[in-house]
Amino acid sequence: MRLAIVGGGSTYTPELIDGFIRLQKELPIEELVLIDTDPMRLDLVGGMARRMLARGGHPAHLTTTSDLVSGVSGADAVLIQLRVGGQDAREQDESWPHDVDCIGQETTGPGGLAKALRTVPVVLRIAEVVREHAKPDAWIVDFTNPVGIVTRALLQAGHRAVGLCNVAIGFQRRFAADAGVDADRVHLAHVGLNHLTWERGVFIDGVDTLPRALETRLGELADDVELPSVLLAQLGVIPSYYLRYYYAHDEVLHEQRRSATRAQEVRAIEQELLGLYSDTALDTKPEILEKRGGAFYSEAAIELLMAIRGGADVPRVVNLRNDGVLPFLPDDHVIEVPARHVDGRFVAEPVAALPDDISGLISAVAGYERLALDAALHGGRDRVLRAMRAHPLVLQHERAEKLTDLLLAANSRFLEWA
Repeated sequence: MRLAIVGGGSTYTPELIDGFIRLQKELPIEELVLIDTDPMRLDLVGGMARRMLARGGHPAHLTTTSDLVSGVSGADAVLIQLRVGGQDAREQDESWPHDVDCIGQETTGPGGLAKALRTVPVVLRIAEVVREHAKPDAWIVDFTNPVGIVTRALLQAGHRAVGLCNVAIGFQRRFAADAGVDADRVHLAHVGLNHLTWERGVFIDGVDTLPRALETRLGELADDVELPSVLLAQLGVIPSYYLRYYYAHDEVLHEQRRSATRAQEVRAIEQELLGLYSDTALDTKPEILEKRGGAFYSEAAIELLMAIRGGADVPRVVNLRNDGVLPFLPDDHVIEVPARHVDGRFVAEPVAALPDDISGLISAVAGYERLALDAALHGGRDRVLRAMRAHPLVLQHERAEKLTDLLLAANSRFLEWA
């Protein structure tokens, strides 16, 4: 297998490499290509990756390049992990919404819209190169946020793509550890949109253990997602951490205004990591990498690639076309649910009817996502304003006007039409 990673200079790439080493029997990779536009990062991360592969006895031949065409040529799969504008743009996403009393977050709310506008055109250009130069049946695995919007852009353009997030696998691993069982015995009834999901069931060997967990460990489960116990008890499900931006918006905003941005924290971690990667004696991932975020990302990516190659016939949580699974959404909208890889495509598992409060929030955010993609593809202040106003965390027209002006001022250099 020839695997290309666009954004391979990320300080997080050694986590992927570690996963490839640990699971090399399950996923045989003969060639691995790291592609990045930053030569310094590419050199440091590439060197670190080579040392890790050598120490782990992994036979893959690793190359690094800034040439996208040569990097993806002949690839069986292309993993895209980008942050257009880097941590500087992320810090803006996490800051300017505060001026209008909205949370600052790079995938949710006004900041998420900014990231979509910056990211979608770049990913689509990369995908066109993949379509022309990778193998005809190559898959694009999108780990670039906002995953739901970006994956829908790829599918709408006719690319063979699937979106991936680590939220579900994080829950799965946590539940497995709590129960003292292997992770492959745990399956989730996971439903929603990317970064807007709920766990409606936790099945261990086919038995739903969630009702009992909510009875006996309600406080612990609520603390894990930083939401009130009474909320989880009433919902009868476990919301992902990202639902905190909706269910506890004002509390989160207050916390954000009193603390450093996540971008500032990650920037410091990245600088330390790059310093460590420059040490030619280091050949194992450093402990501080765990603070970088993206827990279990390597396992999620490997399980997905294994499924694509015809591995175990078990459902994996992915982002894919709705196609009637959630009947209140258009078929071409992208949802995040368990799916199996069948005959060269991902097929979602059936989803039981959702209660009105959850389906209503999904519908509202999905409407925003469609408008956000339209703005990302076609540009124009009016389109940005419509998307901004449609987001459930905004809604008010005057607030949307102010947020749109702030977004455009912060991102004009990234938007070709601005």
